[in-house]
Amino acid sequence: MPGFVTSSLPAPLGSLPPFPQVPPFRLPLGLSTAGEASGALPFGLDMADLQTWTLVYLGLSSLAFVVVWVVGYFRR
Repeated sequence: MPGFVTSSLPAPLGSLPPFPQVPPFRLPLGLSTAGEASGALPFGLDMADLQTWTLVYLGLSSLAFVVVWVVGYFRR
């Protein structure tokens, strides 16, 4: 092929630098156990409280969604 330059191609995967290590104060993207996530929960919550408040939030947002649709249906 005319004009094909091999030096502009990306480097093969084997020649890439190693992935940088994640500092200990950051939450890694992949956790193998729930115990690893317990130290990085927001607002100082434990796992049970986080699940409870997540369900409360999902319930209230679902209720608001239904109310908006019902009000819109009756206003037609």
